[in-house]
This record gives sequence, structure tokens and C-alpha cells, in this order.
Amino acid sequence: MYIVTNRVPVAGGWEETFEERFRRRAGQIEQQAGFVAMQVLRPDGPDTPYVVQTSWRDKASFEAWVGSEDFRAAHADPMPKEAFAGEGRMEAFEVVITAKAP
Repeated sequence: MYIVTNRVPVAGGWEETFEERFRRRAGQIEQQAGFVAMQVLRPDGPDTPYVVQTSWRDKASFEAWVGSEDFRAAHADPMPKEAFAGEGRMEAFEVVITAKAP
């Protein structure tokens, strides 16, 4: 499995707008081949960014989505620069170990 996280420092007062954009997102990520799940994580403290985490069957599936029309549509109308409290950061990971409750 391949996990991609985007750490997004949302400026104060823009939190609801940021969350609503994901509730009404333009893309059809759920329809993408190899897509497993997406989570938008709200920070539980100051100076902590939102985290948008997507899980994919493999790296190739994620890369295919990044090259898709759905990806372009989902990112076509970005929020204004003042909505962010700094630069975001993307991180990608190969899952090595998974533990689940029985």
C-alpha cells in the first residue's frame, strides 16, 4: 500500500472553508483505479497543520491519479494565498507494517 499525506497550514478563520471544499470536492477520487481511502484530519491544537491522507494500492495508482483529469479538476480553483499560514508539504510512504484490532 502507498500512503500520501499533504500537510496544509490553514490560516485562522479559513478552517471551515478548507473543510467544506473537501466535502464538496470536484474530483471523483473514489472512482480512481487503485484508490483505497482518504482522510482529512483536523488539527487538535495551534500551529499544527491539517493533514490530508490518501491511501492507494500502489505508487503507480497514485501517479496515475495525479496525471488524471479528475486531479486537474480537483485542483483547478485553489483557495487564496491568505487562507494559508505557510507552505504545505507532501510526504509519501510505502506501508511496511500494518496492525489492526482483532
